[in-house]
Amino acid sequence: MAQTDRSRRSFLAALISLLAGGWLVGRFLTPKLRPKNTLLTVAKAELPPDGALVYREARVALMRRGDSVYALDLVCTHLGCTVNVTPTGLVCPCHGSRFDREGKVLEGPADRPLKRYAVEADGDRYRVLV
Repeated sequence: MAQTDRSRRSFLAALISLLAGGWLVGRFLTPKLRPKNTLLTVAKAELPPDGALVYREARVALMRRGDSVYALDLVCTHLGCTVNVTPTGLVCPCHGSRFDREGKVLEGPADRPLKRYAVEADGDRYRVLV
């Protein structure tokens, strides 16, 4: 009988330790999800078809191509200058990097594409989420 109580106690202690350890691992090793913040809100009617709206203060360009709407960060991935939006693409005035309208690098010295922000349709407005 004494042997049964000891094995039952050790089993329960091991089970509690395993559950507590699993909780600690799950709690401290999983990334925390941040809520998305709204960078800016734009009325759908303001965004022209196959056009772009540039917000210099927020350093964001909201673009529409066909049915897709997306936002590009206007910070050059080379040294952080604000890129200019032209009808053919985006150009960095500091060192001459060129990007297409999707934000992909066409010509260096930048070696990474421009960051894209999530855009959410909310009724008659678009919300750019960070």
